[in-house]
Amino acid sequence: MSKTSLKTTVEWNQVNWQKRERKVYKLQKRIYQASQRDDVKALRRLQKTLMKSWSARCLAVRRVTQDNQGKKTAGVDGQKNLTPKQRLTLVANLKLSPKVAPTRRVWIPKPGTDEKRPLGIPTMNDRALQALVKLALEPEWEARFEPNSYGFRPGRSCQDAVEAIFRAIVPKPKYVLDADIAKCFDRIDHEALLTKLNTFPAIRRQVRGWLKAGVMDDKQLFPTSEGTPQGGIISPLLANIALHGMEERIKQFAETLPAKTKGQGKRDKRSNLNLIRYADDFVILHEDLTVVQRCREIISEWLKGMGLELKPSKTRLAHTLNRYEQEKPGFDFLGYTIQQFPVGKYHSKQGFKTIITPSKSKQEIHYEQIASIINAHKAAPQTALISHLNPIIRGWANYYATVVSKNVFSDLDNLIYQKLRAWAKRRHPLKNGEWVSEKYWHQMGGDNWVFATKEVDKTLLGLLNHANTPIVRHVKVKGESSPYDGNLVYWSTRMGNNPEMPSKVSKLLKKQKGKCAHCGLYFRENDVIEVDHKIPKSKGGKDSYDNWQLLHRHCHDTKTATDGSLGNKSGCKSAEPKPSKKLEKIQDKWVMRYA
Repeated sequence: MSKTSLKTTVEWNQVNWQKRERKVYKLQKRIYQASQRDDVKALRRLQKTLMKSWSARCLAVRRVTQDNQGKKTAGVDGQKNLTPKQRLTLVANLKLSPKVAPTRRVWIPKPGTDEKRPLGIPTMNDRALQALVKLALEPEWEARFEPNSYGFRPGRSCQDAVEAIFRAIVPKPKYVLDADIAKCFDRIDHEALLTKLNTFPAIRRQVRGWLKAGVMDDKQLFPTSEGTPQGGIISPLLANIALHGMEERIKQFAETLPAKTKGQGKRDKRSNLNLIRYADDFVILHEDLTVVQRCREIISEWLKGMGLELKPSKTRLAHTLNRYEQEKPGFDFLGYTIQQFPVGKYHSKQGFKTIITPSKSKQEIHYEQIASIINAHKAAPQTALISHLNPIIRGWANYYATVVSKNVFSDLDNLIYQKLRAWAKRRHPLKNGEWVSEKYWHQMGGDNWVFATKEVDKTLLGLLNHANTPIVRHVKVKGESSPYDGNLVYWSTRMGNNPEMPSKVSKLLKKQKGKCAHCGLYFRENDVIEVDHKIPKSKGGKDSYDNWQLLHRHCHDTKTATDGSLGNKSGCKSAEPKPSKKLEKIQDKWVMRYA
């Protein structure tokens, strides 16, 4: 290692990240507050200060080169896996410029369909610039966004949107317009978006450059005259800005409706008509069918202003309790089936109950995914099969652990058991069923019938059961609360209660009071969190809560480089760690994303 590379490595790894984080967050909080009080002069001044800040540029570069899952995906320049020296160079050269390189087209499969979704991968420089601009723009818009907008926003999840729907219909059955915007990301009108963005010229030119950059697909350059490129860091924020105002438009219409009861004011009328949106999926709820039908016309007209339209095949009218024309009661939203059922007076004074369950289509997709993995591991060791299945089962069960899922979980476990029995018998066609059961199913944790294998150290590695996941009601995010409002205790507590977070991570978060064990800063909603062994396993550390701690991914990199767990033979403690593929898989297993 040369003296020059050692010097820059030490510089990057010895940056006081706590100080940088605090400085940027203070600016973001002030931007949020200025936007709340509509102080445009202070808002623009603070955004410009943040954009010029060395701290913000460092954090933007760290995010795209160390924290992001897609950090190893190259743009048209072929650049990825930056060294510490290259990171510092990028920080020094990071400045707004309307000259933007085109994105690289990558096609990824859409879950549950045969279609593929196009992603546009920007260059590393543009990714870092987008992260920097997002640091300045997101707090401004978080102070403005409507309370029932949930997709692609820090601190808000699918479960929050579903809980908002539950609260809207639990007092009274309602008609619902379940709608989807056709190719939302691909058709947003550029000029309409830039007008709504209404920012200062430097950022406006930069955003226009990203929108008009074009896309390189198979060595051919295609122009982009509309839409925001999926795959860019700032694209979800731009899409939310484009769709901002839908809820307020519906509420304005609600004020014009005739009063149904004496003394009903505008506030009551507004609260009776609900629009709940998650990205480009939304529902409109009201007890009057004609009101919902009129809302469809109003929203269709509103969307035209952004160059968008509703997708007819995914837009339907239904009722939460009763059959409407040929439509069954209830509707599907974000993978959940939301429906109301009539019950007797002894079950409910209202005469109905609201039940939310995993949708049939998502159950089928999940089972098919598990079945395909079992089929693909016909000759693989049992350990490999369990290791592939457990993360999928854990993630799916955690996602649906906030609704009525116990029966669904049990049914899935029974289907998987039958599939595993067939898998085991195929491997031993000459053995009887009892012998197969004794070989592949064991007693574990009080359960007598667990698909498990004994490891070398005589411990059991068992397959997770969906039904063992506890059902815990999700607590909806408070109204218009935002991670930029300064209430870090509230937000760190919410992270520990997130339904998609593994129980191990949740327990450790509460134990550490929401703070990273390495840098001491509060974890924030869009941070990447990893589980670390205090004493590395290579040095005798155990898999136990006493030896586990939660770290930011970048803090994990720093700690791993100095604790000797990677066998650093060079003696240079500040060298950039190069984890093995096995270690990367272990780390990625516990990665949590909230952006």
